Amino acid sequence: MELTGPHSEERAKPPRLVAFIVFVAVFMAVVDGSVVNIALPTITTYFGVNVGLSQWVVTGYLVTMTSLLLIFGRVSEYFGRGRVFTAGFLVFTLGSLACGLAPSLPALVFFRVIQAIGGAMLFSLSSAIIYQLYPREELGKAMGYIGATVAIGSIAGPVLGGIIVDTLGWEYIFLINVPIGAVFVPLAMHYFRSMKFTRKAIRMDWIGAFFLVTFMVLLILTLSELAENFALTMPVAVTGGVFLASLAGFIITQRRVQDPLLDLSIFRFLKFSLPVLATFLYFIALFMINLVGPFYFEGVFGLPPSQVGLVFLIMPLVMVVGSPIAGWLHDNHYSPYYPMAGMVIAGISMFVLAGLAIRMELLLIIAIFFPMTIGSALFQSPNNTEIMSALPAEKVGIASSISATVRNLGMALGASLGSILLVVGTGFSGYSGPVLEANNEVLAFAAALIMALSGVLAFIAGGVSFARARIITKEK
Repeated sequence: MELTGPHSEERAKPPRLVAFIVFVAVFMAVVDGSVVNIALPTITTYFGVNVGLSQWVVTGYLVTMTSLLLIFGRVSEYFGRGRVFTAGFLVFTLGSLACGLAPSLPALVFFRVIQAIGGAMLFSLSSAIIYQLYPREELGKAMGYIGATVAIGSIAGPVLGGIIVDTLGWEYIFLINVPIGAVFVPLAMHYFRSMKFTRKAIRMDWIGAFFLVTFMVLLILTLSELAENFALTMPVAVTGGVFLASLAGFIITQRRVQDPLLDLSIFRFLKFSLPVLATFLYFIALFMINLVGPFYFEGVFGLPPSQVGLVFLIMPLVMVVGSPIAGWLHDNHYSPYYPMAGMVIAGISMFVLAGLAIRMELLLIIAIFFPMTIGSALFQSPNNTEIMSALPAEKVGIASSISATVRNLGMALGASLGSILLVVGTGFSGYSGPVLEANNEVLAFAAALIMALSGVLAFIAGGVSFARARIITKEK
């Protein structure tokens, strides 16, 4: 059974088993993107470092995956999706093993980067492989399976992370991937080898790829330096300068090369670029809260990681129910203002969360996670649909990869900015020691600062969504 088209690959058999292999790989990559947040306070204490250094365990993974998504999508055109995906599964598994055995924080961050390279190979191709496996009349259901897998992975991450850290130790949040990979990597090698590809030469904008990776890594490195010492030091000036130069180099090359890695002209479509910008702002805000939350709950209330994981279980659970409902509203009772309304609800909730953090009202803090997540669900599903429908049909693949890249970059920036603000917030009170050893008032103030700024970003995202809604309304 073959797909049509000049660059098509044969359908792998049996397709259901191949699809299951893809879902397992996506599940593992999603879990490892969220599980470390719960373990981060433990890792910070274990290695005796501050959060400015330990947050690289999170941001190193996210920024590496983000910077490579577009690149591996292009590389697979030459080597074949099946081969690149299988290689990614193997790299991810070996990286997980190395993370669990890491003797130091720098080693752990390095191996997380290796793990993220494998994760990028998996994420960049999972939807394309599923698209290839299923007949057109089942594509909606198949894509729904991927969405459900991501949601389940998001749910499992905090819970598994808390339980594993409490019972086995932080190392096992990585080592648990090894036996799974040992089973599924050989299966992938067997079933994906039948997926052949006919392209004779790779069309890769290598210069653009170099600038893309460089400016993303240097951006996070600059923020990490600021988290270490919130001042314009020589390292900050150097990394910031190289970041700006590489960003300029990427923009220039994308405008001049014949086959760019990223076609910048699509951002002229405001109905596309505005929801992309709103997505970026939303995920920065969300991951600022995701980073500070475990430190706040463990430091102020003394909750163990397993209980912190249960608190952060609220968001994916509500999203699993709320996202389909929001999608149904968008499909059956369409309004361009749903994303704006969602961000207003989320923003108000974040401001309330900041006030409750100062007062240290645990039950009310937990309760406010529900409206905050309802607002997020009302934003995400309609906003994602708007992104995918804003461009011509032939550019849907580009829209998908850009959306994933912007989302992951927002996550990485949110974690980095959260770590900076955590250091700044505790330092404002004159404290400069380990975050978890700060007194309750100091830590509560820093957490409230971050939550309030997240609310500001949510309101800005709501304003961007309102601007897009006005464009659509005027067109009608």
